[in-house]
Amino acid sequence: MRSPRGLLAVSGYLAGRHARAASVSTTGHHSLFFARAFQILAQPEPVRLQELSAPDSGILELRLERPEVKNAINWDVMRRLRSAIEKIQADATAKVVLVVSSVPGAFCAGADLKVWTCPERKLMSSSEVGEYARSLRSTFSSFEALPIPTIAVIEGAALGENAELGLPETGLAIIPGAGGTQRLPRIVGGSRAKELIFTGRRCDAAEAVMMGLANYCVPAGEAYQKALDIAREIMQKGPLGIRMAKKAINQGTQVADMSSALAVEGECYEQLLHTQDRLEALAAFAEKRKPVCTGK
Repeated sequence: MRSPRGLLAVSGYLAGRHARAASVSTTGHHSLFFARAFQILAQPEPVRLQELSAPDSGILELRLERPEVKNAINWDVMRRLRSAIEKIQADATAKVVLVVSSVPGAFCAGADLKVWTCPERKLMSSSEVGEYARSLRSTFSSFEALPIPTIAVIEGAALGENAELGLPETGLAIIPGAGGTQRLPRIVGGSRAKELIFTGRRCDAAEAVMMGLANYCVPAGEAYQKALDIAREIMQKGPLGIRMAKKAINQGTQVADMSSALAVEGECYEQLLHTQDRLEALAAFAEKRKPVCTGK
């Protein structure tokens, strides 16, 4: 697949060429209008959700495509992310989500700093900045709450062998405001999270794996295939079991003691006892064949 950057370059060239040809027989006004219209139509969607074709039906791809700012998140991107999340939540056939960047060398540059200025180039008010941060937190919390597994395919900077991850906000005299101060210590521990946030230091893919921040470090260019392989493994399992497993893990890790955590697990387990998938899996085991689970 060609990158959006390449597609836009080709589109721009064609638009200019058509404009000059049109100017021979039309006015410059019409020529300029045609060129602008062509360029607008050629702009990619900054967030695109699509389902992979068979035999990978059920794997959704959430693709970030904002090359001019390395997928930085502004209000429009945030709204589109929310829309995509709602569609995933409503899709009963969805089983795994791959989060992918179409921008070479970048996964996501974080918050778009241009959001902090109004069209008149005046600084946003404190209340507007606060609302933006709250919307970011809410958006990522909704994404975290998706009932199906999500896999980030990081090639390049995330602010993967070639991946870099970091939370540089303290360098701007602020803190990570989209949940970074809470999610990072739950993954890598409080001491290491403090170091990374206080210094704003970036870590490479190998260090990210060592800390538990990422699951795999693969050669450059192979991250997507690795993520797809994992998604295909998940697809072979019972979809209701996967959903309940994610729920049990997420909710169980948020309670204070093991007794409460085991109670969460028990509740999730009981929801699977009378499903058709469980009965099918038992029958398949007895008949020494692969189960055909339908999510019922």
